[in-house]
Amino acid sequence: MRILLVEDEAPLRETLAARLRREGFAVDPAGDGDEGLYLGREVPFDVAVIDLGLPKLSGLDLVKALRADGRKYPILILTARGEPAEKVAGLDLGADDYMVKPFDVGEFEARVRSILRRQAGHHTSDLQIGPVRFDMAARRFHVGADHLDLPAREL
Repeated sequence: MRILLVEDEAPLRETLAARLRREGFAVDPAGDGDEGLYLGREVPFDVAVIDLGLPKLSGLDLVKALRADGRKYPILILTARGEPAEKVAGLDLGADDYMVKPFDVGEFEARVRSILRRQAGHHTSDLQIGPVRFDMAARRFHVGADHLDLPAREL
């Protein structure tokens, strides 16, 4: 699964990217709205995480542009702005979830997983194809009743 991460604060962007990569996601980071728009138009993503306070192109304008272009992948907004009117504006423009900074990184990871489950039409953390089952919460593969031990890179 591939995630677009648009965050202008480099330390936070690097921390979130590292955590998502540990979860097994491919992450394409961007430091401003223009770069995020370019990537969002050129690369097929499974989810986008977008900060609102971006240089060059605001996060709201980025969400609006991606939705106007027909990009349907889910969007999680990150922002320091927690006013209800701003949340409503972001959600009405097409965002699927909204987190106010500062936030717990574990909750952030759980929200990304939740968005991906909803996108895939799943209501549990399990994905199954034939006898192979992947438990996204535990990050484990099972074949029938047997557990598959895989290194993080292969996972």
